Amino acid sequence: MISLQAISKYYGRQTVLADASFQLNPGNKVGLVGPNGAGKSTIFRLLTGEESPDRGEVRVPKNLTLGYFRQDAGDPSKDTVLDAAIKGCGRLGELHEQVSVLEAAMEDPEQMDQMDSILEQYGEIQGEYQQRGGYELEARAREVLHGLGFDDASMEGTMATISGGWRMRVSIAQVLIGNPDVLLLDEPTNHLDIESILWLEGYLKASSSAILMTSHDRDFMDRIVTHIVEIDEGSLITHTGDYAAYEAASALRTVHSEAAFAKQQSMLKREERFIERFEKNAGKASQVQSRVKKLDKIEKLLPPKKRVLVPFAFRQPPRSGNDVATLKEISKSYGEKVIYDHFDFEVKRGERWCVMGGNGAGKTTLLKLIAGIIQPDGGTARLGASLKLGYFAQSALEVLDPAKTVWKQIDDVFPTATIPSKRTLLGSFDFPSDEIDKPISVLSGGEKSRLVLAQMLYDPPNFLVLDEPTNHLDLDTKEMLIKTLSKFDGTMIFVSHDRTFLRGMANNVLDLSGVDNKGQTKPMKYGCAYEEWVDRTGHEAPGVWH
Repeated sequence: MISLQAISKYYGRQTVLADASFQLNPGNKVGLVGPNGAGKSTIFRLLTGEESPDRGEVRVPKNLTLGYFRQDAGDPSKDTVLDAAIKGCGRLGELHEQVSVLEAAMEDPEQMDQMDSILEQYGEIQGEYQQRGGYELEARAREVLHGLGFDDASMEGTMATISGGWRMRVSIAQVLIGNPDVLLLDEPTNHLDIESILWLEGYLKASSSAILMTSHDRDFMDRIVTHIVEIDEGSLITHTGDYAAYEAASALRTVHSEAAFAKQQSMLKREERFIERFEKNAGKASQVQSRVKKLDKIEKLLPPKKRVLVPFAFRQPPRSGNDVATLKEISKSYGEKVIYDHFDFEVKRGERWCVMGGNGAGKTTLLKLIAGIIQPDGGTARLGASLKLGYFAQSALEVLDPAKTVWKQIDDVFPTATIPSKRTLLGSFDFPSDEIDKPISVLSGGEKSRLVLAQMLYDPPNFLVLDEPTNHLDLDTKEMLIKTLSKFDGTMIFVSHDRTFLRGMANNVLDLSGVDNKGQTKPMKYGCAYEEWVDRTGHEAPGVWH
């Protein structure tokens, strides 16, 4: 179908791809993996023609349709969400607009003298429009937008009135609605809640399109992909199976590489000792020369490189009182929308609550009430004794000073801490020594999140309130964070769309979209881990069956 043939790509002196080859066949669903800066976005741009290789060939059949979702929220236009989704869905969207214009022209008395030409154009365009499924376009657009979290009312709202995260969902919808032959998806789950992620999983699994995607959500990848393509120092290595199979094969390959390297190093040392011992012995001269020539011809193996993020060994926070947070008769509304109505909730020491709920259920509102960011309209929200609270949300990134470097940020906040301890902290959160002088102004969203979390956990609070702490974090950093927080001896309440984080952290579940025995929607509390909640309720998220 589409392929990269012996591709090389350079940016200045940096080699991104070196004689790399890869083929995406019909029906393949492929996960593209590699560390930041390895060249994942470069591959997407090569396939779309936005960039050209320095050597090699990119083969894309002429009539093949590509749909490319990138991290771009689009313009806040005056179009409705529905119209924007349809207009941006590629060739079918163009045809839809042309058909609409021509149909309006046919009803316009002032254009009667041009009717023959209009009818001829309409006949040509209408045939292709019908063949591509144009008359089901609006229904398909509504289905996709519903799946991505839009209700009917919000579809009629304008793009200018929704946030960047929701405009990003429209961008995903545009790609899916067009039903292209190939889907290129760059981190499609970054701005989705768990309900929308689960819907997208089902949609992509059922799709006939070939898929090439990157994702920091291993559950999402495991359930969709049939192959993994790894970018390894400029080469592209294809693995059959899901991410779990790739991870197992990669670990085995690393073990074999380490064994081969150790074996060669042992042999080289033996030969070098023999040469050093007998280099001045005339009787052994021929043997020494033979071994020197042998060593010169041997291709030296390099030690296998592997990225390992070691969990940060933070000191345990001081013990809090047993009553950490108490909400009594809480009421909260936004305009006419009631979020909470006489809601009672308690958090006890050592509990780790994950907060589940559909769009608008009040997950972030609850965390803000607990953290004191907002006040209830009625009732009381009270924190317990001996409490040090740490609140993380996307707005928490604003605590960073863009004029500072990574090191300066941490050094200024903890001036009396030792340099080695601060370097260890930054290394654990994937800021090696050659990156600590990076200006904060150039950091990505994921890098900023890592820096804020590092700053929070260096002198850890005993009550963590976390709103989507894994947003934009890659798989290795998420795993490190889970291992780090698993040793946390305090209390936690959090919202997350990442099922690996939910499984690793939660020992209690609050379902704000729960349904009681009478079929009434009300917050439901479960004193169990996330996995047990899934087993007990049959849902991976409120309203989404497992």
